[in-house]
Amino acid sequence: MFKVTPNPPIFDPASPYESPNSRKFHEAAERALDHYLAPSAAEIMAAPYVPNRLYMANPAASNEALLADASETLGSANVTLNNFAALLEGTHRQTALGIAQNVMLAELAVNQVLDKWVPEQ
Repeated sequence: MFKVTPNPPIFDPASPYESPNSRKFHEAAERALDHYLAPSAAEIMAAPYVPNRLYMANPAASNEALLADASETLGSANVTLNNFAALLEGTHRQTALGIAQNVMLAELAVNQVLDKWVPEQ
């Protein structure tokens, strides 16, 4: 029997490389991607992340002061939502009252933590 095409080259069927040249091409592509996309040593050794303090609570504030402020904020949000719900009708009113109830429950939880708080000396 006569074959028009030669026998296919022998290669490992589990290998993702069709030929030794494709392995070299893959390694060259990896080096190029690493060169252009990998972080440089300067970026890796850069200063640690410093968060933006514009809307950040004072890190020096005590836990008690932060909890007291959270309680006051939740209380104000509860009153605001209840006043807003009074202006609404139907399902919108029920939604606003549901949100107000969730805020009130959060305020109660914060107040309970404050009641159990033992001041540091």
